[in-house]
Amino acid sequence: MWDYEEVVRKFRFRVPEFFNYGFDVVDRWSEDRTKIALVWADRTGREIRKYSFYDLMVLSNRFANVLRDLGLKKGDRLFVMVPRVVEWYAVLLGSFKLGVIPMPAPNILVAKDVEYRIREAEAVAAVVNRDHVGKVEEVRGHCPTLRHLICQGGSHPGWASYEDLMEKASPKLSREDVEPTRSDDTLLIYFTSGTTKFPKMVPHTQASYGLGHIVTAKFWQDLKPTDLHWTLSDTGWAKAAWGKLFGQWHLGAAVMVHDAAAKFDAPLHLELIGRCGVTTFCAPPTAYRMFILEDLSRYDFSSLRHCCSAGEPLNPEVIRVWREATGTTIYDGYGQTESVNLIANFPCMPVKHGSMGKPAPGFHIEVVDDEGKPVGAGVEGHIAVKVKPEHPVGLFKGYWKNPEATSESFVGEWYYTGDKAYKDEDGYFWFVGRADDVIKASGYRIGPFEVESALQSHPAVAESAVVGSPDPLRGTIVKAFVVLAPGYGPSESLVREIQEHVKQQTAPYKYPREIEFVRELPKTVSGKIRRVELRKLEESRKAGEKPS
Repeated sequence: MWDYEEVVRKFRFRVPEFFNYGFDVVDRWSEDRTKIALVWADRTGREIRKYSFYDLMVLSNRFANVLRDLGLKKGDRLFVMVPRVVEWYAVLLGSFKLGVIPMPAPNILVAKDVEYRIREAEAVAAVVNRDHVGKVEEVRGHCPTLRHLICQGGSHPGWASYEDLMEKASPKLSREDVEPTRSDDTLLIYFTSGTTKFPKMVPHTQASYGLGHIVTAKFWQDLKPTDLHWTLSDTGWAKAAWGKLFGQWHLGAAVMVHDAAAKFDAPLHLELIGRCGVTTFCAPPTAYRMFILEDLSRYDFSSLRHCCSAGEPLNPEVIRVWREATGTTIYDGYGQTESVNLIANFPCMPVKHGSMGKPAPGFHIEVVDDEGKPVGAGVEGHIAVKVKPEHPVGLFKGYWKNPEATSESFVGEWYYTGDKAYKDEDGYFWFVGRADDVIKASGYRIGPFEVESALQSHPAVAESAVVGSPDPLRGTIVKAFVVLAPGYGPSESLVREIQEHVKQQTAPYKYPREIEFVRELPKTVSGKIRRVELRKLEESRKAGEKPS
């Protein structure tokens, strides 16, 4: 990508009528049986395994045949809760080949989250790691469509063993054996973070993610066929699709996967970069902040040539320290579960630290006012993607069975991302904040509605509001303002009790690290909580200023 303006002007996707990511990408590369697709490190980092595209072709063929033997067909939904292991790839790629629609779920979800996803999607089968079988068992009685249960990495009464099924399944599968998939057929489904309502289902097609992430990998991640790329992400987040699965393999690059423990181990991650020869690297800002607390001179970064980050702006000090230690600049990028990379600092242009960068090739993106009219430089507005007369390949077309949410996001000729920004005179975008109060903390997107719902189920909580609060290490943490129910008084023990309660009610990463008890919450005339007021209060407090 030598000239940004020229590439933006000339770049176009060629989308065939029929396309299948498993057959057309993975199997194509497998013709060279020696070409490495995946480098995997175990939890300790001591065991390193390499898998070729041929290995993945055979594994995915076997799993597609497992699904066929169970009677699953194109369009059926499959709940997937498998950690950072090669089995996750076999499950997804095998599903893609058959046209079954996997729904990757974060491994930190609790039973309530699992039930919601299975019920909403009407999933007919689930593939779950042995550590999570209990979560499905707890709710399976409330999931009437769920017929097939597969346990990966172990065994459980009443569940089929993934390993046994794979051993018996045929390693051979041809396109003629399955119903063909069109480019606009649904490939997989992710769930959003949930903001004012519970998480929405985001369907992506064989084209929107299967082809669309070429933009992410080629232009933002700067990948070549000889690269080894490592994106830090749980398998249940869309970030895994951004950096572990699609665009990288289109370009013939290998991906790095570390079966990381729940507690982030900065020294081990830094060590693995050198030991495995990682050439391009993508991590959330929180990880970079933790990295620079280490003595970076102890690590080998000689293989590393390109780094990027997404989720929230990185402060200049982190970028400076990382660059001095590794010789690489961190290129910020922006996108959503609903899209591929939309805006980024690209290697071909000067980086403005703190800026989101410029629109990715294949997209027309503007900052617009409430009427959908582009605004001038320096004026805050909505980040909007133009969808007419031509819908961009790397953007979803609507929420699954949710026309109301779809109509709120697609208005006129624009798709509204829900984020606000402004553009400078050079065309660089600068992030302002979420229009819908979503919290970006430690690389996660957390909707206040789910956290507030969990808080509300504690008897001591009469009312609550959840916002992001600035934190020097994590960037942002979840903070809850709580109005206590009659008969309860504020105490440190009650704070801890409520925090533990939230961890039991929803995914633990969503729990409020800070809780402040208040007499009342700020509200609009119509009775809606003004979270923006609480956010500003926190920002002024953390900045050491008195709120106005």
